[in-house]
Amino acid sequence: MYQYTEFDKDFVRKRSEQFRDQLERWQSGKISEEEFRPLRLQNGWYVQRYAPMLRVAVPYGEISALQLRTLAVIAKEYDDPEAEVYHNALKTQGAMGTTYLPTHYAHFTTRTNVQFNWIPLSRAADVMDLLASAHLHGIQTSGNCIRNTTTDALAGVAVDEIVDPRPYAEILRQWTTLHPEFAFLPRKFKIAISGAQEDRAATGWHDVGLHLIKNDAGEVGFKVFVGGGMGRTPMVGVAIREFLPWNQIMNYIEAIVRVYNEHGRRDNKYKARIKILVKSEGQQYIDDVEEEYRQIVEVDGGPHTVPDAELARVKACFVDPDLSHYPALSGAAASQLLADQAAADAQFARWLKRNVRPHRNPALRAVTLSFKRVGQAPGDASAEQLFALADLVEQFSAGEARITHDQNVVLPWVHASQLQDLWLRAQQLGLASTNVDLLTDMIACPGGDFCALANARSLPIAAAITERYQDLDELDDIGDIDLHISGCINSCGHHHSGHIGILGVDKDGKEWYQITVGGADGADLSGPAQAGKVIGPSFSAAEVPDVIEAVLSTYRDLREGQERFIDTARRVGVAPFKEAGAAARHPVAEDATEEATS
Repeated sequence: MYQYTEFDKDFVRKRSEQFRDQLERWQSGKISEEEFRPLRLQNGWYVQRYAPMLRVAVPYGEISALQLRTLAVIAKEYDDPEAEVYHNALKTQGAMGTTYLPTHYAHFTTRTNVQFNWIPLSRAADVMDLLASAHLHGIQTSGNCIRNTTTDALAGVAVDEIVDPRPYAEILRQWTTLHPEFAFLPRKFKIAISGAQEDRAATGWHDVGLHLIKNDAGEVGFKVFVGGGMGRTPMVGVAIREFLPWNQIMNYIEAIVRVYNEHGRRDNKYKARIKILVKSEGQQYIDDVEEEYRQIVEVDGGPHTVPDAELARVKACFVDPDLSHYPALSGAAASQLLADQAAADAQFARWLKRNVRPHRNPALRAVTLSFKRVGQAPGDASAEQLFALADLVEQFSAGEARITHDQNVVLPWVHASQLQDLWLRAQQLGLASTNVDLLTDMIACPGGDFCALANARSLPIAAAITERYQDLDELDDIGDIDLHISGCINSCGHHHSGHIGILGVDKDGKEWYQITVGGADGADLSGPAQAGKVIGPSFSAAEVPDVIEAVLSTYRDLREGQERFIDTARRVGVAPFKEAGAAARHPVAEDATEEATS
């Protein structure tokens, strides 16, 4: 993984010192709340429904065992709300039916960041110092800036990789961090990079999506997509460059952002994302970007052209772990060993099939630990689990892990001979669920129990569905499927890209849920990125599990052979699912549901 240079370390440490000074001046009344707000946001500190929320950046998802232990310490010692704050939260949410508001937890997000929900702002500076000691921070995890650049959780180890995207993501991270032109955009701005044949980074759903490719001459470059995004107007990015030489990527993104900065809607936050500009301007936007790019290169001299030496410098910072202590094992021998172990243990065989992926080194495997289980929200990890996860990462994955945009954790350096030992340890910790890519491996945002923007709670819906579908044989029969849940139209739960999407909406102060079918994130499982289609008026919270069951039953009735849900949905359209959803409505809610539309 990326090794911090002395400059990196000093930069993060000084940023922490700066934040401490800002916090103390706010506490003493030397700067106002209005002046302090953008300063805390630029360091990842929000004020949510009941308490501050800290968002920690994990660039392209890479995280070390040391960093996981640091997050565990923060969860254990700092994610602890004041008694009055917590009592008020329990009372208010309890009146809505919430029975569990966990503290001393971290939450893995769909941008591979980590969030804490209960840290008092009075302790924020100490937390930032602790993060800096482990080369972590919250810089630009909030605000109208270029956010954390994400990529494939298997970057650097995937067997289908064309080019490792991590060095390019790191170059972009260094360039965009605290860059004045990228810090005050019309709205937030997100970039994702894929370097493999399969797009596992959902690039189509980003403001800028980059595909690393090689042309016929073997030269490395990018296919550039612009204008993707979810929210109240879901759009998939459009290709504006089929091949851009890799060393021009910063010049070209500068052109993209300059045009956005000049023409983006600052008068209406709902129309301020770049996707709206791309949609409204069409070819004119592309022409403007190309002209701006020409000016940057021909008139300004291409000031952000990346030299070969700079790429080499950054690549050198990505150091593969020392695997010299791993036993020598050929690919054939590794495969035979696992086949023999699987034949002797059906449960282990199921785990190998669901949670283990091939590796560019045939003696190794990449393992997904599922953070989706009964009793905890998707992506949640307690302080104890974080400590235990750090131990697993250190013992079985050479000290490195990856947070995924599916809210799980990948161990990318596991030797085949240690897989069974890892599985047994993960079982003891409740992290060995064999549900990866199945229904209960769902994405869900924190929703109305924590987020001030949410219209409805998402976690009780996730819990109800998870509890209903605990039979692994039934899950396997349903097969690969993406279920995504958002508590509001901001789409942090990526409901638009779910094969089944659930969106919380508010109607007259009550929680209702809109169901969509047929969304896709762009991975091989889903096919080309697209937004799901609504299957009717919104449903009450009590109806949602029954509607999901009706939709799945309809799929099982209509599928042909081993056809996956998404393929059936595309073949038959939404009409059968709409009919199934309508039939699943509870009689007492029928009169109200016609009023509860989004």
